Amino acid sequence: MADLARVAGVSKITVSRALSDSPLVNRETRERLQALAQKLGYKLNVSARNLRLRRSHTVAVIVEMKPSHDRTMLDPYPLILLGGISQELTAHGYSVLLTTRQGATAAAVQAADGLILLGQGSRQDAVRRFDKLGLPMVVWGAPGEGDEHVVVGSNNRQGGSVVADHFIALGRRNPVFVGNPNHPEIFDRLNGFVDALAAHGVKPLLIRRDEFTLASGMDAMYSLTERQVPFDAVFACSDLLAVGAIRALNKLGRSVPGDVSVVGYDDMPLAASSLPPLSSVRQDWQEGGTLLARKVLAMIGDKAVNSEVLPVELIVRET
Repeated sequence: MADLARVAGVSKITVSRALSDSPLVNRETRERLQALAQKLGYKLNVSARNLRLRRSHTVAVIVEMKPSHDRTMLDPYPLILLGGISQELTAHGYSVLLTTRQGATAAAVQAADGLILLGQGSRQDAVRRFDKLGLPMVVWGAPGEGDEHVVVGSNNRQGGSVVADHFIALGRRNPVFVGNPNHPEIFDRLNGFVDALAAHGVKPLLIRRDEFTLASGMDAMYSLTERQVPFDAVFACSDLLAVGAIRALNKLGRSVPGDVSVVGYDDMPLAASSLPPLSSVRQDWQEGGTLLARKVLAMIGDKAVNSEVLPVELIVRET
């Protein structure tokens, strides 16, 4: 920068301002200095700038999920969340460093200005693990009682409650919940489901399944049938589980929704295109991603930030 200033006959601060398009330098001077910098091959040393500012202008986004053949990272979760995050961070001059839980120990992650965690893990083990990085952190999930973390998520209790009301309206009296309540979001869905059913004297059966996959949903239905457990409704905590349940029920000779009503969660494109089209609880992931980014940027700027819960909607189709 000093060399460029000497050649141009201006001060270093004028060069710095011109190369950053500052309005403090008139347009003619800005364009002249920018053209000269390009001609002489001058490039901003980003690492040196960040070291001086003590900022990397990077936010690490950690996806807390274990990709599998049935459940890939190409699904709307986490891609739609990532889209909202990336758009907001990029608009504010920040880069996105995307990794999974396994890659989160990299030096680049630890050098980030902030952290967005997509998923709290079983019993919040992921949250506790990444707390140790000491970075401003915003989490996608469910705010827990006494939890001091900033959390953005959907109203999972509402999601469970609207499904319960839907089953009651259909006259279902033996509902089943399929999922793993060790995850805070699933725990809230289950509690909302149980409480709403209790108001009508109905108690659901919990079928615990750790994997949110087609195979896991099918296995849950086979297990119920083998044990001769009576059920006429299934609330699956993900659309993949729900579609797997429907496949198994079809193979077992039970019609959906004639014999068993099924509702999933997330309203992925898979839900609308499945046969029959799946009823599902829709989350606004785009808005969620935007809020995650805005809140982590505010925290980086030492501003006060609160958790936020987004409403959900039951999309009723043919199941």
